[in-house]
Amino acid sequence: MQVTTVLITNDAVVLGLLALILGLVFYTSHSANRYCKAFYRYVPALLLCYFIPSLLNSFGIIDGEGSALYKMASRYLLPASLVLLTLSVDFKAIIGLGPKALIMFLTGTLGIIIGGPLALLMLGSLYPEALGGDIWRGMSTIAGSWIGGGANQAAMKEVFEVDGSIFSVMITVDVIVANVWMAVLLLMASRASYFDQKTGADTSAIRHLQQKIENYQAQHARIPTMHDLMLIFAVAFGVTGFSHLIADIVAPWIGREAPVLADYSLASTFFWLVVVATTVGLILSATRVRRLEAVGASKVGSAFLYILVATIGMHMDVTAILDYPLMFVVGIVWMAFHAGLMLLVAKLIKAPLFYMAVGSQANVGGAASAPVVAAAFHPSLAPVGVLLAILGYGLGTYGAYLCGLLLRMVAP
Repeated sequence: MQVTTVLITNDAVVLGLLALILGLVFYTSHSANRYCKAFYRYVPALLLCYFIPSLLNSFGIIDGEGSALYKMASRYLLPASLVLLTLSVDFKAIIGLGPKALIMFLTGTLGIIIGGPLALLMLGSLYPEALGGDIWRGMSTIAGSWIGGGANQAAMKEVFEVDGSIFSVMITVDVIVANVWMAVLLLMASRASYFDQKTGADTSAIRHLQQKIENYQAQHARIPTMHDLMLIFAVAFGVTGFSHLIADIVAPWIGREAPVLADYSLASTFFWLVVVATTVGLILSATRVRRLEAVGASKVGSAFLYILVATIGMHMDVTAILDYPLMFVVGIVWMAFHAGLMLLVAKLIKAPLFYMAVGSQANVGGAASAPVVAAAFHPSLAPVGVLLAILGYGLGTYGAYLCGLLLRMVAP
């Protein structure tokens, strides 16, 4: 179903609407009302902040694709939040989380590489006419997006010469399936302790990192003054501006002087924006700037992240499933293979749900949404999602190309 008219097109009005939605969700999620308590016992607030805007987009109230709010949030608020969320992080403690996070990330990559060909093989045998031809080429672009990001997706479009009409369908499948999976991960995050208890996962390293952050906040916390808030904004957006400056210099230079590196997302401005913001945040965590955490730096960063979540939701159109039902079935089966492999390996190595969820989202969602899922467990864990997502950009072209070759082998 394609909505041709949109009720609200003014981004200022849409931003106000998103702010009201976030405010309503937070108000009701902290309400003493017994019905609200019962509702939020099963539905995490973060999921609603993401899902309600998607409904507004799906039914033509707002225009998610035409809005500039996501670009604003991902280019300005995301790097600002990464800086503020990394200020209090102990980098050694992140490294101390151990190899299981990396194992789960690579498992997620493998699940996408083999999941696509398995889904096409299974459903292609049932519907050879619908899934024959150049469908496999289009699916290679989904692999590029789900392992790496937009640059890797574009690379696969060129490598496998994907037709524009097929590419537009694949983008729709990519966005819907990936966002539905993100919703599932957010729901699972709210039940992390239950899953970890069932699998016998060792969460001591994660708890240690969380405890260090909470202890620091408890020992140094004080009511922020206007002076404190202005310093928080100065650091957040000062570093964001610096990150844009470096990204605008480095990315075009690589694209011009070393175009071969573009296949690894190194010519992507967004890639360098995220890398620089995270790196500077980690450097500042070893300086006196870290003291801003005592006056709520991470809370401001989390607020920025929630706005980003709402704008991500704006891009999801649940009614698009009706236009390409079979391709969405392929996408869902593909994601099911990815999820099943991750759950199996997590069970075998007794990895905490956090590693599974963030490892998956670092692949499927990339740097824009991996920290969202990580922060759903604890704000201090957001940088873990970013670091894994950056690794995904590097592996995206390799993995997607291998997936494309496998797709061509099994295509009906």
